[in-house]
Amino acid sequence: MSNLLAAYDRSRVPRYVQVASVFRQKIQSGEWKPGQKIATLEQLQREFQVARVTIRQAVELLSQEGLLGARRGSGTFVAASPPARQWLTLEATWDALVESVKANKPKVINVKRQAPPPVLKAGEGHPADRYVAIESIQDRDGQPFSVVDLRLAKRVFDKDPKLFVRSAALAALDAIKGLRVTAAHQRLTIGSASPEIADRLKIGIGAPTLESHLVVLDQHGIAIYVADIIYRSDSIVLQIDLLNRS
Repeated sequence: MSNLLAAYDRSRVPRYVQVASVFRQKIQSGEWKPGQKIATLEQLQREFQVARVTIRQAVELLSQEGLLGARRGSGTFVAASPPARQWLTLEATWDALVESVKANKPKVINVKRQAPPPVLKAGEGHPADRYVAIESIQDRDGQPFSVVDLRLAKRVFDKDPKLFVRSAALAALDAIKGLRVTAAHQRLTIGSASPEIADRLKIGIGAPTLESHLVVLDQHGIAIYVADIIYRSDSIVLQIDLLNRS
């Protein structure tokens, strides 16, 4: 067995999805340029050591995403203007992160005004007396890019319930007068889409995701904002200022 075939077998993701991921990376990196004709099915079949039907399925998947297009009698080409997928720059400082989400318009799925407290690990502060749970989907131009499961301290939510429902909660939190944030921690992990998340983000089951666990504390060390956010991995860029000493 070749190294490539062994690599395919190490993943539970369907083989055509794996091949499509490589095609997508070639487009996003600029290796396959806008308007460029890609190799024939036969050439791609040999290069990727898969069946022709697998190549067809991968091409069809990216055609549905608007990244590839077939021209009758001419072959398959990269879209002249591939749709931008990287909608969000995930910043590593509080001010930059808040600024980056201000334009987001959540589609609220559910609001529970009496929710169980979040599970807090060491260093994540103390729980508030009561929490509100807000489930939402964030999108840009009608395309979903993240699913948010938020626990917000009820006393904070009650300051402006409408603001927290119609705006990105992190930006709303920053806008509340008299509220002082003294600590904020974000933990990022690589994951894969469950059937429910795949349906909400319009991606394949098992597709790569970036999972964020974000905790915000007030001046009393109370965890007033605890969110688990799942991003589709092709929608974000992680930006870190390595020399930021503030």
